[in-house]
Amino acid sequence: MNENVKWIAAAVAVVGLSVGGVLYFSRDKKAEAAPQADVLPPPAPVAEEPAVKHPIPDSDMAQALPGLNESNTSLQDALGKLVGKIAVEQYVVPDDLVRHIVVSVDNLSEQKVAERLRPVKRVPGEFKTSGTEDDLTLDPANFQRYETLIQLVKTVDTQQVAVLYKNHYPLFQEAYADLGHPPQYFNDRMVEVIDHLLQTPDVQGPIALAQPGVLYTYADPGLEALSAGQKVLLRMGTENAKVVKAKLRELRAAVIAQPNPQPDP
Repeated sequence: MNENVKWIAAAVAVVGLSVGGVLYFSRDKKAEAAPQADVLPPPAPVAEEPAVKHPIPDSDMAQALPGLNESNTSLQDALGKLVGKIAVEQYVVPDDLVRHIVVSVDNLSEQKVAERLRPVKRVPGEFKTSGTEDDLTLDPANFQRYETLIQLVKTVDTQQVAVLYKNHYPLFQEAYADLGHPPQYFNDRMVEVIDHLLQTPDVQGPIALAQPGVLYTYADPGLEALSAGQKVLLRMGTENAKVVKAKLRELRAAVIAQPNPQPDP
């Protein structure tokens, strides 16, 4: 069971295609005299989804951004002003930060998130279980490991997070394009992943575990089939997950809002 909290990183735009055909009849005098069969009108064309659903307004800071490969210091400094330098040092993996955020967001709705590409450090402490070998459950003591992180999530200014994100957006888009997906928009993918995480079930009571090998799994096949991001929310406990979901809703609203971003605080 993966112990990393992957923060918040490929959306597939489905376009309907309508195929029309033209029926040709050979005509002679006899055919012209015969009544014509009813010809159904061609189906109405299916409206294509917009190429970009949630555009990020251009920022005046975009021209001053460093290149993607040189962006670590800039983004870490901006994060430090937002949540504090100590919090950045405690939680953030500083290497190739933009790329790691993007790939982790893109993978949160998948079954696995690449360990070596995580943008956030492990929460302290060891994973704990309760019960016997034949009746294992997720120990509620695990939820306490996330308390400091959850407190940070509660207090961080969502609007300022969105401003930071929008002002640095060209870097996120470039990193997303580098993943090799068909041309798509990272902010649309971000919103899609947030919606996916918000669908994580709220499980009441003990969560049964199994250990078919070295790693633990969820005994309930439905829970085990959840994505990597949804399993993270399960592991931190229902109350902590509610805090994260509330912040995700705020963030979703902020990243689809259209007013121009203001300078970083």
